[in-house]
Amino acid sequence: MRYRTEHKLETHQKIVKDASGRVRTEGLNGASVSAVMKAAGLTHGGFYKHFGSKDDLLLESLRVGFREIEDTLAHAAEQSPPGEAWKAIVRTYLSLELCEHPERGCPMAALAPELARADKRMKPQIAVELVNYKSRMLPFMPGRRTEDKERAFFVIFSTMIGAVEIARILPDRTIREKVLATTKDFLLHSL
Repeated sequence: MRYRTEHKLETHQKIVKDASGRVRTEGLNGASVSAVMKAAGLTHGGFYKHFGSKDDLLLESLRVGFREIEDTLAHAAEQSPPGEAWKAIVRTYLSLELCEHPERGCPMAALAPELARADKRMKPQIAVELVNYKSRMLPFMPGRRTEDKERAFFVIFSTMIGAVEIARILPDRTIREKVLATTKDFLLHSL
């Protein structure tokens, strides 16, 4: 049976999207080749028609994860009143929804410790994704000069990433909400 030309691309995108959610939910080892191929309705053997290695799949998965959160945060910022873009980003990022659904959230909040220990061949590509993330968010950050916006980005995002990581550890939803709300309040009233 012959497939239309777009079939391979659609299948590839389906595999990467599934792997992206799995990686953010289960960690770098959560996107096993057999699991993502099975979810796509394919055999393990078909993997190499789409990827050169598991690292290639992981990097593409991370890219998709970063693009998804960037798009979500940029959309929130663009819908906000003038001068409030960064606050919309804080409110969105620190939402209980994204905290409780890591498959839709920030790869950094889900994977920072693992990414720090990633294979040294992957680190330069991970760094590129982090630079892209910062570049995409920088225009929305408070401050007049680029240096001020960059400083704000590092403070805001480091704080938010840490808050989400801590909230996800906590078993009680009320306490998770408190961590997120307290962090949100602090950021919104401190900068």
